[in-house]
Amino acid sequence: QLQLDESGGGLAQAGGSLTLSCAASARTAYRYGLGWFRQAPGQEREFVAAVSWSGGSTWYSKSVKGRFTISKDNDADTVYLQMNNLKPEDTAVYYCAATEDPVATEVGNYKYWGRGTQVTVSS
Repeated sequence: QLQLDESGGGLAQAGGSLTLSCAASARTAYRYGLGWFRQAPGQEREFVAAVSWSGGSTWYSKSVKGRFTISKDNDADTVYLQMNNLKPEDTAVYYCAATEDPVATEVGNYKYWGRGTQVTVSS
């Protein structure tokens, strides 16, 4: 069983930055691809970014590409999401998730989920 614990959410102004962290509980976390998803009130959970188990490949949604950067530290069993140039539409609960699939941008590909961390961007 893999447990994921997100942190780093909070309030930011438009144009500002936040960095989210997701710590994995098991030493086997390096075997998993890790992703970030977000869910705004009344909306479905959507893909934000993902990184392969090795950290060598990354994927981004069109809405965040060029502004967000995902990275993985296998030694620390942690994945990060650096969010720059934040916009009010980035406001959502952000979830970290783990997958055994080599390429995964869909909610259904992910087996383990964190509880989420709130990000609020004011205009």
